[in-house]
Amino acid sequence: MFKLSTLFRVLFRSEYKYLTILISLLFSYQSIAQALEQNLSQNVSQNLEQKKANVDKEIGEQFFLSKNCPPSFELIYSKANEQNVCLLVNQYQFYDSVQDRGVGGTQTALPKHRDGFTPQQIDLGRYLFFDPLLSKDGSISCASCHQPDKGFSDDLDRSIGITGNKVARSAPTLWNVAFLDKFFWDARATTLEQQAQGPLFDAKEMGNTPEKLMQSLQANKQYLMLFKQAFPQEDELTLSQVYSALSAFQSSLISLNSRYDQYAHGYAKALTKKEIAGLNVFRSFVARCAECHQPPLFTNNQIAVIGTPEPKGNTFDIGAEKTYAKLNNAKKLRGGFKVPTLRNIAKTAPYMHSGRYDNLLDTVKFYNDGRGNAVPEDQELLLHWHISEPDLTDDEMASIVDFLGTLTDESLSPNVPDYLPSGLPPIDKNYATNNGFNLEKKKESKNENKSKNKIKNINSKGE
Repeated sequence: MFKLSTLFRVLFRSEYKYLTILISLLFSYQSIAQALEQNLSQNVSQNLEQKKANVDKEIGEQFFLSKNCPPSFELIYSKANEQNVCLLVNQYQFYDSVQDRGVGGTQTALPKHRDGFTPQQIDLGRYLFFDPLLSKDGSISCASCHQPDKGFSDDLDRSIGITGNKVARSAPTLWNVAFLDKFFWDARATTLEQQAQGPLFDAKEMGNTPEKLMQSLQANKQYLMLFKQAFPQEDELTLSQVYSALSAFQSSLISLNSRYDQYAHGYAKALTKKEIAGLNVFRSFVARCAECHQPPLFTNNQIAVIGTPEPKGNTFDIGAEKTYAKLNNAKKLRGGFKVPTLRNIAKTAPYMHSGRYDNLLDTVKFYNDGRGNAVPEDQELLLHWHISEPDLTDDEMASIVDFLGTLTDESLSPNVPDYLPSGLPPIDKNYATNNGFNLEKKKESKNENKSKNKIKNINSKGE
């Protein structure tokens, strides 16, 4: 007969065996769970770091165009364009003008001007203007010859192009070009869009070609995105968009808030007695400076033959005669050049088309020395009838120079981008180095603040 005690022993041994197996399984599960948890934690950490890196990369590569107009422009909805555009606002618009050409006294209206671009088009033009990508080899930009801190000129008698050699003429300022209808010293362009193409495709200036320029921009995904922001209604990037964006930016370069302007608008204390005396001489029938340099733009945007001398060793520059060669009377424009604005003139030395004079007093003296005093003996020029022999005193000439200093106004000077869609140094390598641009440092600093919120969101979600 099977004993009960034997049965208990069998059951106990069996249960002990299974209990041992169960305990072993529990320990194994715990080890597996710990391993899984550790592996999962590592994966989450790696994913988080990858996402952080992606955020930094995304921010570092993306550029966003401004939705706001530059200062002195008002954002207005245009029914014709079905979008918001920037329209210039200034105090001169409340005045009248002879023939609507900006001719008259101190309180006179300005001539017609270019505006109506979108904020995005203006801002895109700003990036393009400062980007060496637009040149043949990425070495110079539009701003290499038109630097904001130098009156949108370059301090050179004649600008230096992509070849490292000087070009034929000096770089004129770009302030207030929105009001002009003639461009270049020889007036060979009549729109800002035409003007933009000149230096871009001149072999001695930026040396590019339309084909290569398009290839460079189309190969840059940042610029493709920016052009889409600026021209959302157009399907693809075109050269006309490049010219339009550059024109939009240049038309935003407004300088109408100098001490002279404050005086013209009624604040008599804006100028000193000597500066006012200089203004009176400047506008007098004796000096006749204002006949061509008419306020408030201080240019009539016409061509004048004044017989300025060429630097030693330079051949005679026929100027606008070449531009108007097909006209029967082109000969009378031989040696003629467009009357430059005197706005910010104290910032744009040297002066004249060839940079002949390195200071304003010598420039004023040239006019005072008499009609045709520097015309080469082998040249017959039809000098402008306003050029005479004013016989000004030294004090009168000095007072004119003092007055010209009151035309300085850079209050609306645009910001040079910290870094560009191309990744090239702003303006050019020399400028960036000499002005303390540290691209990597600026980029990291800018990205750090922008990425904090995105990374914070990732951490909170545990993704």
